[in-house]
Amino acid sequence: MSTNTTDNARKVTTRRLVEMKQRGEKISMLTAYDFSSAKILDEAGIDVLLVGDSASNVMAGNVTTLPITLDQMIYHAKSVIKGTRRALVVVDLPFGSYQGNSKEALASAIRIMKESHAEAVKMEGGSEIRESIERILCAGIPVMGHLGLTPQSINKFGTYNVRAREEEEAKKLIEDAKLLEEIGCFALVLEKIPAELATRVAKEISIPVIGIGAGGGVDGQVLVMHDMLGINKGFSPRFLRRYADLATIMTDAVKNYISDVKSGDFPTPEESY
Repeated sequence: MSTNTTDNARKVTTRRLVEMKQRGEKISMLTAYDFSSAKILDEAGIDVLLVGDSASNVMAGNVTTLPITLDQMIYHAKSVIKGTRRALVVVDLPFGSYQGNSKEALASAIRIMKESHAEAVKMEGGSEIRESIERILCAGIPVMGHLGLTPQSINKFGTYNVRAREEEEAKKLIEDAKLLEEIGCFALVLEKIPAELATRVAKEISIPVIGIGAGGGVDGQVLVMHDMLGINKGFSPRFLRRYADLATIMTDAVKNYISDVKSGDFPTPEESY
C-alpha cells in the first residue's frame, strides 16, 4: 500500500506503527549498528532500525548474542541515532541486563535511553520477564516484545530450529503475546515460528507484529542487514532473501585496489597534489 510523500517524510513513532497496522501498511525493519549504515537505511525509507544484539555476531565475531555488553549496545545505539532522522530506533537489551532482576532491568533501559537517545528497547521473553517489562514501562520507556526463537536463550533451547510447532508451546506463545499487549508493549517480534501461528497472533492482538521467519501474514518484516545485503555469507536460513551480494562486490573492489597499488596505477598524477 502506497502512502503520500508527506507521510513518508514524517518521523516514525510507536503510535505511527499502530496506525500502519490499522490501515494495512506493512512495516519494514532492519538492523543497524553504525552511523554510515544507519544513514543509508534511514534515507532509503526504512520504518524501524533495530540496534540488535546480533552485533555480537556480525560486528564482534561471537558465535552467539550472549557476550555483548550493555556498554557495547549503547555505543552502537549512539552511532545509529546520529545517522537517523526518520526511522524509529529500537535497541536490544542484552543478555544479563534484565532477566531476573526488574530493578537492574529498569537501570539498563534508562542507561540506553539517556546515553544513546534511542526511542525504545526490545526484550526477549513473555510471562517470565513480566515484572521487568512492567517496571520499564512504568518509567515511560516503550518496550517491543520478542517471542518464538529467542537467541539469548539458545543454551536452554540447544538449537536454532523452528519454535512453537508443538501445541503446548504454541499455546504459551499466544498467551504471552496477549500478555505483552495487555501490559503495554507497543509491538512484538515473532522469530522462526510456523506462519499459520504467526498470522493468528497478528490477527488476535492489536499491536504490530513483526516477523523474522514467521511468514507473510504478520504486520511487518525484519532481517539482519548483513544477511540481506550478502555481507555475511555463512548464514542461509529458509527465511532469508539476499537483496545484494556485497561480499563479492567488496572483495572484487579490494582486489582491484591491491592490484593498482602494486602496479603503481594508483595514484595517478590526477589523483596527486
